[in-house]
Amino acid sequence: MPELITPQGNYPISAILFDKDGTLLQFVSLWGSWGECFLAQFARQLEERSLKFPAQHLASLLGTIHDAEGRIIDYDRNGPLAMGTMNDLYAILSWQGYLLGLSWAESMELVDACRLEADAMLERSRPVRSLPGLLTFLDDCAAQGIPMAVVTADETAAAESHLRWLGIRQYFTAVIGTDLVERGKPFPDMALLACERLGISPAEAAVIGDTNGDMRMAKAAGAAIAIGIAGAVTAGEAAAAGTGTAAAAVPNPAGANAANAPSDTAAGSSQSADTRAVCSLLPDADCVVQSYAELGIERMAR
Repeated sequence: MPELITPQGNYPISAILFDKDGTLLQFVSLWGSWGECFLAQFARQLEERSLKFPAQHLASLLGTIHDAEGRIIDYDRNGPLAMGTMNDLYAILSWQGYLLGLSWAESMELVDACRLEADAMLERSRPVRSLPGLLTFLDDCAAQGIPMAVVTADETAAAESHLRWLGIRQYFTAVIGTDLVERGKPFPDMALLACERLGISPAEAAVIGDTNGDMRMAKAAGAAIAIGIAGAVTAGEAAAAGTGTAAAAVPNPAGANAANAPSDTAAGSSQSADTRAVCSLLPDADCVVQSYAELGIERMAR
């Protein structure tokens, strides 16, 4: 049986389940573009109806972080855009239109028009980029014959397209979107269906994701290990997460050598703050890594 190598030790596994956005592809490259287009269209459609969306609610609406020009530069990994279904997002936006005075039917029609425009923009520009080290890791897993699946809060057809745009669809035996199950994350339904299609027990699977919803799904399904991909924690995320005691529940993503690293340097202090912030954001992870470079695959010695 293959072993998944992590900074916290090796885990025997038979398959790996990957979240998509923020785990396989860079979240902001895709959903930042989509969100900017959607919100711009939403504001324009409201203005045509002599309504104005409150600018102070822009970031909190979907859980996005904007620069001074209004561009989306980061996201709340536990917010609606990161963890919600597409129907969740449409409901949030429809509710805003209703609050501003539209009927529910008018608001739903407005949101659908914005969706069509944002989806068409994505199809034209295909703004997807893979996470650093991902392709090497996928190649290593494929070389060891490890079945892989995608479990995403996105809809299955859209997920299939995004994987093809990235050129990685061929790595995955199954792609499970939230439309294929009764309950999405953090419930176990997608992970259980993926394992069924891979022909393995959930206890033999590793789950890799970037939100605590992924981690909770893994736990509920009884997965062998839940791994959080942290990436770069922004100052905004760190401030939101704080430095609570949840950090103690998750192993240090720096790995075994962290104990020997100097702790009195600015870089060390920054890394420690990032680690605490990530642990607060992913409290149910068994292991948190910054990138796929910290993971490996090898065959267990007989």
